[in-house]
Amino acid sequence: MAFINIVRRVTYITIAATLLFSCTRISDSELGIDFLSQDAIDTKDTTLIVETETIVLEDSLRIYPSDQQVLGDITNDPIFGSTSASLFLQLKPSFYPFFIKGTKDSVIVDSAVLILSYKGFYGDSSKPVKIYVNKIDPATPLQVGKLYASNYANAYGIRKGVSIGNAKLFDFASAKDSINDRFENARNQIRLRLNQSIGVELLKTYDSNGVYRNDTTFRNAFPGFALTTNASDNHNALIRLALLDSNTKLALYYSTSATGSVTRDTLVTHFRFSYFSAQNANFIQRNRAASEIASHLNGFAKDSLVYVQTSPGTMVKIKVPGLKTFDKKIIHRAELIAEQVPDDARLNTTDSYMTAPNYLFLGVYDSATKELRSVPNDFQGAMNTQALYQFGGYKISKSINGYSNVATYNFNVSRYVQGLIARKDSLFDFRLYAPVNDSIKFVQPHPFNKIQSTDYLSTSLGNQPAIGRVRLGGGSHSKFRMRLRIYYTNL
Repeated sequence: MAFINIVRRVTYITIAATLLFSCTRISDSELGIDFLSQDAIDTKDTTLIVETETIVLEDSLRIYPSDQQVLGDITNDPIFGSTSASLFLQLKPSFYPFFIKGTKDSVIVDSAVLILSYKGFYGDSSKPVKIYVNKIDPATPLQVGKLYASNYANAYGIRKGVSIGNAKLFDFASAKDSINDRFENARNQIRLRLNQSIGVELLKTYDSNGVYRNDTTFRNAFPGFALTTNASDNHNALIRLALLDSNTKLALYYSTSATGSVTRDTLVTHFRFSYFSAQNANFIQRNRAASEIASHLNGFAKDSLVYVQTSPGTMVKIKVPGLKTFDKKIIHRAELIAEQVPDDARLNTTDSYMTAPNYLFLGVYDSATKELRSVPNDFQGAMNTQALYQFGGYKISKSINGYSNVATYNFNVSRYVQGLIARKDSLFDFRLYAPVNDSIKFVQPHPFNKIQSTDYLSTSLGNQPAIGRVRLGGGSHSKFRMRLRIYYTNL
């Protein structure tokens, strides 16, 4: 009899160990899979109520030269309010002391054109965007080696100086037009013709004995470009730009007869952005006053609607009270499900072009250290691509509740929940947000959970600065309720 009991115990332990080992291999409960319904094991499921609240993400987003920059204004977003983005950058010669071919007297200036690499837009492309180009005010230059926080423009006081070109009305319909001339074959360029005086200054006035002697003398004389837009021009889009792309440059066109040729040569020289020696500052300012989100910020607990805006933006605080008393069980899968709440009044307007972020991140808030950290055991690092996809957060478009293309986000927190009920691990509140360039405290999975490091969430995950916002159902929403769904087996 004792032998039979031992065999039974070993069998039960083997089954439990097998379930624990394989519980997170299930890819997605939302595919309609009936978990183990034909098995001898009696698998059940339950849904725990969550409590939700929207809070402002007090970040200090730095936009790196390798990231896409944004320029423009969103003036008509009734849910999230307005956004204004300006760009300050330097374009420089490729060497010092720099010189123009030919003598000053022989050079005839044709034109100076600021060219920007166009990567797309966010918002309403039906209205063109008017771009203003100025010099950076020499009294407020960009500082060498500084990374500027995008949402604290007033802290730095960088200003635009004199206008150096007529405002350019950029029409999205012509964005992919090709440029074919003797100097290049290109497309996806925004070309801003500068005043003739700028061409004269750069081609004839400056020389290798003065301004072009070294980087410092050039920066002091020509601090860079200030690109801005104006909300009063009534456009409603952000333009996405790339600094390190070969399409971004300052083109100086001129002719000279002093190069040894019998006829005058028409030439072009380019100044470009350098990752190591040039500076950029992309400032993004949000104004949520008088918008829907304004009445749901900071203190509106147990909200039926919550709001996530890509950095610099907002995040959602999530509590799951039911986890405190959840009985010991074998967890096959536990997933947090968040679904977009469509805007019925604007399905074909604002809701269609103010799209949801490509990626949301789920972390937890450690009240002891007052910092964000990784979800215990389930998040295994941003560099582990396969594990990152298994953890979840990438946008999935679904047809639910009579709507099509509803943005949905699922997060696998199975190991975290198992640890809570099996080992009495610490219970945390979740934080849900749309990262751009963010860092988070990464704690290794159990049993190595004493090992900590810093993990970095970057634009390679899918979000570019200021691109994306989504209104989600909170824990008390009637149709699109955020929830924690758990599939389990009783011990």
